[in-house]
Amino acid sequence: MRKLSVIICCYNERETILDIIQRTQAVDLGSGWTREIIVVDNFSTDGTREILQQVQQPEVRVVFHERNLGKGSSIRTGIAHMTGDYMIIQDADKEYDPADHVHFCRKVEETNAAAIFGSRVLGGRARYKYARAYWGVRFLTAVTNLFFGGRLTDVATATKMVRADVVQSLNLIGTTFDLDFELPNKILLSGHQILEIPISYDPRTYEEGKKISIWDGLRALRVIVRDRLNGKKAVSRKL
Repeated sequence: MRKLSVIICCYNERETILDIIQRTQAVDLGSGWTREIIVVDNFSTDGTREILQQVQQPEVRVVFHERNLGKGSSIRTGIAHMTGDYMIIQDADKEYDPADHVHFCRKVEETNAAAIFGSRVLGGRARYKYARAYWGVRFLTAVTNLFFGGRLTDVATATKMVRADVVQSLNLIGTTFDLDFELPNKILLSGHQILEIPISYDPRTYEEGKKISIWDGLRALRVIVRDRLNGKKAVSRKL
């Protein structure tokens, strides 16, 4: 029996957060899996915190940040609280579908992989609202593969599944969207392979609440270069 820790990072998502939790709970992972849901609220100011304070379900734990620490910090908080054998990152909006979680679990059962990422482009599924976002991701993916020996098609995907012992050994330090790139860097530096599976993707516009910007892309490139220069020292635990 394996346990999946679903980490839902949340900031100002009052319109979608309860639906995402319910849709996550509705996914049948199969008889070989149990699940916990860890919701990390990054000091929302739109009423999301008040909604989450009313959530009282055995499968769901809610952690409240006392100030806005960034998405990367929210993921790290979730990792610190997880008790599962694998963790998977689930955004609190509706861009990524929790129904895909079962496909990740099946892939683990087939391969015992250390890390599985969801790809938004495998199988010709690419859907982006902005051309610059598509080409930016293609560029960052190519650089990641070149620097770290990966074979990824979508390094910037939010839905990433990693075995607990692996993710807890990586010395992650990212606080913003940069952690989405630090994570694959350090998994590959540690000598683990990252597998990919196709996932569904329904992108938002900025008017609909999309938060990532071109500056996050530049920070991502900086993190990729930093981790390449530091090499395996980047994943060493600080004593």
